[in-house]
Amino acid sequence: MPEKVREDVCSLVLRNAHAFRGFFPRSCTTGGEDWVDWLELKPEGLFCVPGAFYIDPLQPVAHAVITHGHSDHARPGHELVTGTPETLAIMRLRMGEGRAGQAQQALAYGEVISIGDVQLWLAPAGHVLGSAQVVMEYRRQRAVVSGDYKRAPDPTCVPFEVVPCDLFVTEATFGLPVFRLPDPAHEIAKLLHDVRLFPERTHVVGCYALGKCQRLIALLREGGYHDPLWLHGALLPMCNLYESFGISLGELRSATAAKKGEMRGGIVLAPPSAIADRWARRLPDPVVCLASGWMHVRQRAKARGVELPVVISDHADWDALLETCQATGAKEIWVTHGREDALIYALGKMQIRGRALRLLGYEEEDEQAEQEVSA
Repeated sequence: MPEKVREDVCSLVLRNAHAFRGFFPRSCTTGGEDWVDWLELKPEGLFCVPGAFYIDPLQPVAHAVITHGHSDHARPGHELVTGTPETLAIMRLRMGEGRAGQAQQALAYGEVISIGDVQLWLAPAGHVLGSAQVVMEYRRQRAVVSGDYKRAPDPTCVPFEVVPCDLFVTEATFGLPVFRLPDPAHEIAKLLHDVRLFPERTHVVGCYALGKCQRLIALLREGGYHDPLWLHGALLPMCNLYESFGISLGELRSATAAKKGEMRGGIVLAPPSAIADRWARRLPDPVVCLASGWMHVRQRAKARGVELPVVISDHADWDALLETCQATGAKEIWVTHGREDALIYALGKMQIRGRALRLLGYEEEDEQAEQEVSA
């Protein structure tokens, strides 16, 4: 294709991103230098030099592009915050209007803006409501920062979309071959079987407030459980926000306000710290459960006193990480937020160049869950 025609096609796609959503041709991103040198790692976090913005910065900055609302990625004190409408709403709920950015810029998925010479848009990440990959075009190169993501279906958020790119920055929370996680439907069936088996007991399931709680509710509904669900008070505000964005969760009741006998035989959802707290001891003969990808490790379940592990993760497991990295067509993969070395080794076997970013400050799923309780 002649160079002028090639550039015109690229320009057309970028100006009409909504029409091309889900179809970002590889041919629009190749032709530049192999090595992306315009993203830098600074103490504040990952920095786009030509756009002068940070992605999920660890410290307050002038301009932050936020992938999703979990507190290890969305932090207070920035001057300008760019994110999806859902992520910005989550930040306002969790931080308050004054701390969720002095100014906020909402971007719908696929909506393109120019920041200096960089063209920026957000693509679905499938992690939680509003979660996004940050897609940047500069000098005929495309870089994609995934944030946290998963490939498994989730009725509470828009599914992950593969965006072909030259550089892909991926998380690696479950970046070890041992983490080949089971089908969530199987885990829900296991939980519901236990509920039927012990109708005199109350099943209390630990899950963090943003994402896991709502997905668990939706999976329970899909699994045929339509009784009221009892929720710890810390989980209700986020569920209300999800419903304000059109995510139906069925009948939810406050466990905090309920009488002890009302919850017998039911399912109670609570923050992970509450299931081992005296709060849970007020429940009728509780069966302690915890919903997390880390429950795949038996020692973790045992150490936390979990009677029934529910192995459901909102992150990509080992196979999904490899599949996604390969599907992007990226010549270069930067790995962060988890088990970097194993994934980089596996990518090398696939003839893909890898680099460990070793960003500090992004917690693992169960550690994040503990922070959500007090937030």
